[in-house]
Amino acid sequence: MTDNPNRLFILDTNVLMHDPMALFHFEEHDIFISMTVLEELDAGKKGMSEVSRNVRETNRLIDQIISDASFEDIKRGLDLERIHPNKEKSTLHLGKLFFETEPLLANLPESLPSHKADNHILQTGLALKAKYPSRNVTLVTKDINMRIKSSAVGLHSEDYYNDRVLEDADLLFTGWEILPEHFFENHFDKMKSWQQDNKTFYELDLDETLHWYANECLISENDSGFSAIVRKIEQGRATLEYLPNFSQSRNTVWGVTARNQEQNMALNFLMDPNIDFVSLLGTAGTGKTLIALAAALEQTLDEGIYNEIIMTRATIPIGDDIGFLPGTEEEKMTPWMGALMDNLEVLTKSDGHTTDWEKASTQELLNKRIKIKSLNFMRGRTFQNKFIILDEAQNLTPKQMKTLITRAGEGTKIVCLGNIGQIDSPYLTETTTGLTYIVDRFKEWQHSAHITLQQGERSRLAEFASDNL
Repeated sequence: MTDNPNRLFILDTNVLMHDPMALFHFEEHDIFISMTVLEELDAGKKGMSEVSRNVRETNRLIDQIISDASFEDIKRGLDLERIHPNKEKSTLHLGKLFFETEPLLANLPESLPSHKADNHILQTGLALKAKYPSRNVTLVTKDINMRIKSSAVGLHSEDYYNDRVLEDADLLFTGWEILPEHFFENHFDKMKSWQQDNKTFYELDLDETLHWYANECLISENDSGFSAIVRKIEQGRATLEYLPNFSQSRNTVWGVTARNQEQNMALNFLMDPNIDFVSLLGTAGTGKTLIALAAALEQTLDEGIYNEIIMTRATIPIGDDIGFLPGTEEEKMTPWMGALMDNLEVLTKSDGHTTDWEKASTQELLNKRIKIKSLNFMRGRTFQNKFIILDEAQNLTPKQMKTLITRAGEGTKIVCLGNIGQIDSPYLTETTTGLTYIVDRFKEWQHSAHITLQQGERSRLAEFASDNL
């Protein structure tokens, strides 16, 4: 281990609690796990939380790698390649996994008592740095204070970057693109147009300047006002469909019309039965929930494409938790679904001439067709012909997002709503949330669509507060 040119990464407990597969994400470099980390993993293995499940998965992976290994093998380091879950497909040569097989001691400042777990990990890191001066020894931790303390004692530390979808949230795919000013003049001679089923299509050759995805919206800001959806990209050619206009009163969706271009793009995708997954990202007041619920009601109650609407969200409080709630699953979830209920009230409001009996009948119909479910009970279920609305999706991890989306059966559409600027989970950031992950991973699939809404439409008060507070 002394003359090894590869880096030596010391993993903090929170890295393995966050991502058990972190063991395989350091390429050819070596990994070191201290006894303190193993003790903390042992203490965190009980329970039904996401962290506890990750700890148990980490323990199983470590158990696999040390099985049939002698003490001498462990001292020399264990090859991570032999238990890599995708070793047949992987082209990387992974490094070795080392454990603390002997006491590793180093002097810490008196202000850092060595009996604390974090400080013992720092002590181990400093001892390894002194023992192997030719190696680049790095502590990997998601704890900001741990990285500060590490820098203060002279040990190099880094955040765990592999869970980041992007380097910067500003680089996230928006789902739409503004065309250059003279785009049509430059490409007119290469374009072919035709009409089919009352829809207008265009086809043109792609060049090195055009990097489009299926179901991406193209917006022209010139006098023509042309807008289109990229329907297909095949063999260097793109097929575009003229963007239908949902801002007109004759194209209302459950009485709702689009108030801006972004909402118009979103309604096009929400009302398209060929698109199975839609993600709407935007700040408060951009209309995400209202248009998603309007599209769900239109296609479930009027058109009969779906037989039920399912609404759910991550139950993470902003302030102090209100504690246990009485009642059924649906009654327990009701306080969390205030945003959806507010919008449902707007969509089903009467003109003042409706009788109490008609109001009660409408409410009874909605109660039969709209169900509120908890994410905690999604595992193992399959939803057929459902319109699923997932609110506050920015508070889900990539693994939780995968668990939910894989519940979709035949004929089901999933709509994810969220604002990555309002993450309430203490363990997620704009670049690691499941919403960012799913937008990035789905952008090339022809049956998914994403739109980032930027223009607020709630009220002049809300818009002023959003801009100035």
